[in-house]
Amino acid sequence: MEQSLPTTVSTCTPDTAMGKHVFKIVGYHLHKGLGVGKYIRSATFAVGGYDWCVRYYPDGYSSPECNGYISVYLELLSRNAEVRANYTFSLIDSGGGGAQPWSPFIRRFAHNYTSVDACYGADMFIKQSSLESVPYLRDDTVVIECEVKVIRCPQVQEESVLAASHIEVPPLDLPNHLRKLLDGKRGADVTFEVKGKVFPAHKIMLATRSPVFDAQLYGPMSDANATSRNIIIEDMEPPVFRALLHFIYTDSLPAMDDLDDGENQEMVKHLLVAADRYAMDRMKMICEGILCKSLDVETVATTLALADQHHCSKLKDACVEFILSSNRMDDVVASQGYAHLKRSCHALMFDVFERATKSRKI
Repeated sequence: MEQSLPTTVSTCTPDTAMGKHVFKIVGYHLHKGLGVGKYIRSATFAVGGYDWCVRYYPDGYSSPECNGYISVYLELLSRNAEVRANYTFSLIDSGGGGAQPWSPFIRRFAHNYTSVDACYGADMFIKQSSLESVPYLRDDTVVIECEVKVIRCPQVQEESVLAASHIEVPPLDLPNHLRKLLDGKRGADVTFEVKGKVFPAHKIMLATRSPVFDAQLYGPMSDANATSRNIIIEDMEPPVFRALLHFIYTDSLPAMDDLDDGENQEMVKHLLVAADRYAMDRMKMICEGILCKSLDVETVATTLALADQHHCSKLKDACVEFILSSNRMDDVVASQGYAHLKRSCHALMFDVFERATKSRKI
């Protein structure tokens, strides 16, 4: 008779924690053109005793296949952590419709995170053109929901005895406070007059952000003993200077939802000129990126002249490529912008036609 063997049973029950974070990106078209591989971080949020954030790449991750796509990643911020996470990215209807289970804009992933700054996610979350044609883009705002399930082993739990007492840090709000400082005028020690409009500001803030303002306010020609100064700004419109101050205080361009496409493009051109005037390279590059994405036959010639005048090499190359691609040359030549370019920028026209000749030879 066969003797039965002793049997023991053990059960492994995973310890999980779940959380959800909603990341609202206001000003989609302003962020578009930031550059491939450049990203915007969400506020820090905690799930399962670990800190996380969402990375939003408006022009896609660095790989070539991401061109024309928006990429979204989940990043681990906690140090000395090893954790497995199942997570889902969903595109949310900011009008209140939420994410539907059958929506094509839901992506699910699972990864082992073993080091700080590790990040994984959707290289090709959604095409930019698709996002702009579906009802998920409302008021120039994109809303992405990230649902995270953290799977912890007992060893990790023992090492994380303080996880239960974790205090969630509020979202980054420094730009909002600085914007309120600008709007409230409290402590302002310099004023600018732009065509009759007066703008109070703070000298130390301006000098920190712009070497031109630094030289003007604290350089050898400044009045070190003056507690208040009034500076007149020439050759600039008040809305442009207001937007320049907004960027200085918040590191972002203001919303321009009240402008149509043509007015928006003109405003960005003026902001590029202002950024160049005050040596604000990041603002200048953001404006370049926006203009690169909005080139058209009627305005490309004037944009090219602007890029050449203000030494925007990437924008200049983008304009030339636009003119030479898809046989647009005849339409551009017929535009009013081309007539102005022909009269004022002979050397630039020679450069364009030289490139056109080389492209035909190829």
